[in-house]
Amino acid sequence: MMGTIIRTTTAVASGCAALATIAALAAPVGATATRVGIDPGISFGSATNYGTGCTYAIDGYVDDPVTPVVFYDNGVPFGYANPSGALAQVHWTPATAGPHRLQIWQYHRDSADVFPYVDIQVGTGLPTGSGCGVAN
Repeated sequence: MMGTIIRTTTAVASGCAALATIAALAAPVGATATRVGIDPGISFGSATNYGTGCTYAIDGYVDDPVTPVVFYDNGVPFGYANPSGALAQVHWTPATAGPHRLQIWQYHRDSADVFPYVDIQVGTGLPTGSGCGVAN
């Protein structure tokens, strides 16, 4: 009878250890925004490729494919998107010329806030239909 109790205890201990391992492996990983990108498209200028009144795709790269991503321009939220895989994307039309810091953020309750960013200079845009001429 003692062997059966030990085996049962061993089986229970092994089962608990297996469940703890599965739970640890299945626990959600902290969401983190990793990188921001901006595509100038067919915009051009002598000092910058980004102009007011012209629209650009902003890419937010993340490691959580489910949690929405918030996009910021100089600290002010201007859009949010649900990622498709590791990429969330919004369109941005700058209203003012000058320096802009574009950031993204993805919430996760168990990780520190990370705000990757890209700094760009925006000039005066002259939309051409398919692109944008930028005067500085």
